[in-house]
Amino acid sequence: MFKATNGLIGAINFIIFLISIPILGGGIWLSTKANTDCLRFLQWPIIIIGLCLMVLSLAGFVGACYRISWLLWLYLFLMFFVIVALVGFTIFAFAVTSRGSGRPMMNRAYYDYSLSDYSGWLKDRVSDPEYWEKIVSCIRDAKVCQKMGRYYGYMPETADEFYRRHLSPIEMGD
Repeated sequence: MFKATNGLIGAINFIIFLISIPILGGGIWLSTKANTDCLRFLQWPIIIIGLCLMVLSLAGFVGACYRISWLLWLYLFLMFFVIVALVGFTIFAFAVTSRGSGRPMMNRAYYDYSLSDYSGWLKDRVSDPEYWEKIVSCIRDAKVCQKMGRYYGYMPETADEFYRRHLSPIEMGD
């Protein structure tokens, strides 16, 4: 039983190691090609996630395949902290966005979102001119506004057609 469990742990960690290679490579590639604030912001989290996955999977793989118990304990300990960090991040994300569900608007298919509905931390972050410039830069780089326009033949959609569309909070622009 112990041998089969170690083999399974080793196999899973080997697969995770293989997955971490393109993640790390993508982060490194992004760091060489980053020409916008959005891409520069993403490069380090991607590199750190790739490195963490690589180190953790190597520890689990080597510990399981060579039956090094202290390495498996280290792997278990680090995985516990990774899981706690992910749960903490999820709770934080729900806490800062929980009240921002939007309100229905008359004669509109989309909801009205207001910054005042969100947590104080998020309001302060979005209303800070330094951060707002980065947010605008990301929206501009993603061409969100250009992608919103719809044409029927060569004619743009009318205002009434636009108001009947289901828009995301970013598209709604509030």
